[in-house]
Amino acid sequence: MSMEPILTTLRAVAEPTRLRLLALAAHGELSVSEMMQIVGQSQPRVSRHLKLLVEARLLERHREGTWAFYRLSEAGDAAVLARTLIDLVPEDDPIAARDLDRLGQVKQVRAEAAAEYFRAIAADWHKVRALHVPEAAVERAMVELLDAKRPGGIGALIDIGTGTGRVLEVLGPHCQRAVGIDITHDMLAIARVNLEKAGLKHCQVRHGDMYNLSLPTGGFDLAIFHQVLHYADDPRAAIAEAARVLRPTGRLLIVDFAPHALESLRTEHQHRRLGFDDTEIETWLRAAGLRPVETKRLPGDPLTVNLWLAAR
Repeated sequence: MSMEPILTTLRAVAEPTRLRLLALAAHGELSVSEMMQIVGQSQPRVSRHLKLLVEARLLERHREGTWAFYRLSEAGDAAVLARTLIDLVPEDDPIAARDLDRLGQVKQVRAEAAAEYFRAIAADWHKVRALHVPEAAVERAMVELLDAKRPGGIGALIDIGTGTGRVLEVLGPHCQRAVGIDITHDMLAIARVNLEKAGLKHCQVRHGDMYNLSLPTGGFDLAIFHQVLHYADDPRAAIAEAARVLRPTGRLLIVDFAPHALESLRTEHQHRRLGFDDTEIETWLRAAGLRPVETKRLPGDPLTVNLWLAAR
């Protein structure tokens, strides 16, 4: 890092509110409104401070509908400098301590809202779960099939249709970084709370469309669809888009139901497809430039869960 970028970075953070915002971002992803509540300043003022921190590459900004979320930059010299500056903030500083207390209150409100939403949909989730093998068995099978605990782990992971972020919780400890994508804002709120509780700061979630991930080509070592494709209008297109963001040595894991006849899942739970057979999945994988590697079956009553693993 040359002298000028260092000076630019230091100028960006050399203001009390901006240093406070930077320190807050070290504790997880926050929205503008949440930061406003914590520092007690107006939206235009906070947004201006955040804009300068983003321009200095100290923070990353991610748009989610009409909301914007901010977190510490994860790569580059500015990210290293940001961590250094945050570590210099005294733990007993009264302003920093007050900010952290207010941050705790904000997170509590967020957790309560997520819990309330999940309570509202939990009945439907449990009805479907009761039809197949326990989730714990599926999760163990995923870890084993991916050999996730091997030295080096998974690398970079994208979980498409992340829902409550459970796949990130399971595989997060075995990857270098992870991104969960979901179209439902309420689910993303739950996922953020769950990742916060799990302490998985290298995992993040984003609002996005499985057919248009808005991510660079070739950036991930592993992509996962966990109980997602049966909701998709066009599973083939979703698989092709997932393949696009994989590295040349990347892998794709699909976890979904084998063909079944439970029409109630379509009429009551919005499943568009009543499971998939091997031929169908393998045809879509090959069309996306992927090679089927292994299929694992977990028979249930009455639903069988299949895990299809493919590679470049």
